[in-house]
Amino acid sequence: MEKIRRERRQGQAFVRGSLVPSSTHDQRLLARQGPSDWVHMDPWRVLRIQAEFVEGFGQLAELPPAVTVFGSARTAPDSPEYALGRTLGRKLAEAGYAVITGGGPGVMESANRGASEVDGAVSVGLGIELPFEQRMNDYVDLGIEFRYFFVRKTMFVKYSCGFITLPGGFGTLDELFEALTLVQTRKVTSFPVVLLGSEFWGGLIDWIKGTLLGTGKIAAQDLELITVTDDPDEAVRIIVESDRARSRQRQEEIEATSVQTAEPQ
Repeated sequence: MEKIRRERRQGQAFVRGSLVPSSTHDQRLLARQGPSDWVHMDPWRVLRIQAEFVEGFGQLAELPPAVTVFGSARTAPDSPEYALGRTLGRKLAEAGYAVITGGGPGVMESANRGASEVDGAVSVGLGIELPFEQRMNDYVDLGIEFRYFFVRKTMFVKYSCGFITLPGGFGTLDELFEALTLVQTRKVTSFPVVLLGSEFWGGLIDWIKGTLLGTGKIAAQDLELITVTDDPDEAVRIIVESDRARSRQRQEEIEATSVQTAEPQ
């Protein structure tokens, strides 16, 4: 019987067998246990982190307007959720958007796959080093591997016009609530967050309304940050309208600045 060798992606590198380390770069960065030699190692980590930012910015800077699609890596290819993600990816591409995902299987693959079916569309995967291997799916045109989650998350936000989130687990929820926090605190503006799949997300929305809003942990207007729908056409329309509104606002600001500059002092 053929022995299966362990394998792992590490940034842009790929290792197998005995070269696979026992921990990831994120784990070693966040670890506080052990000898004090970490004090001397962290400055070198900063350079590696800097390099990841530079690589991500360089690869993604010339993307067309893009939308990030989140969802479970465990979604089966024959499931309704996979079909929904594929339809969404295709419709986003037809509307002129690049589609960004985490680059893995499941919903991520489905959205990349849908985008790849449209001529001239760009399908992007932003992967991450994990303790277990998760290969980049076959429908990614541009794939970047990251060592650190926070660098990868920056790329998702910086190069997206909005997030559309399909059913998923802890990773999906992490990305969803980070996006909501950034919008709520106005770190990003005019940034729609759409939840696709009302049956899956209904319980969460009820809890947000009943518990978070009900106990004063969020304000009533914070509920307006989230849109829930079952219609991929509506999800795309929300993105398009928000994008157009942002473009109009930017143009108005440019015109206002031009008028002020032209006024005699």
